[in-house]
Amino acid sequence: MGLAGAGDPDKHRSFARALRLGALVGTLLLLAACASSPRREATYKPSRSALADEPARAPENAIGTANDVLFRAMALVGTPYRWGGNTPTGGFDCSGLVEYIYRNAANIMLPHSSRDMASMDGVKVKHMDDLESGDLVFFGSGGGINHVGVYVGKGRFVHAPNSGGTVRLDDIDGPYWRDHFAYGKRLLD
Repeated sequence: MGLAGAGDPDKHRSFARALRLGALVGTLLLLAACASSPRREATYKPSRSALADEPARAPENAIGTANDVLFRAMALVGTPYRWGGNTPTGGFDCSGLVEYIYRNAANIMLPHSSRDMASMDGVKVKHMDDLESGDLVFFGSGGGINHVGVYVGKGRFVHAPNSGGTVRLDDIDGPYWRDHFAYGKRLLD
């Protein structure tokens, strides 16, 4: 006795798509659970600010889009770094990652340069405490911008930091990032 539609390739493709979607949703739920679960004492490093204790906030008029941006950003954690990269299969550099997230999750086209992204119109967020989920976060030194990521809330941001690394989630108030934070930019209002 065979399965109904066992020879139908369209049903096989639909079933495979449903399995992939289920796996993606499961992975996102697992990431969210891990991010919100308490850490063990041995690996926990207390935050230098109250950012990690704050509830995640999103722009009031763009909560759905901000959530789409966050899910897309979190799903890319672990993707290899590649200078000039802008796809999950080929890898990402910092601006390629942010451009990919915003294009696919918010239908917003961004330039492929952290400096050019920083000069775009949007609400400038000068203080880390005022960041909301989905905001772009810019870093640099000497007045120049040389790195960008996506703020995901609770004092964390997703970014593609360097050659040989992977897309990762970091504390924005960590020693290097706190000292090189320039400002945030809100494009989802």
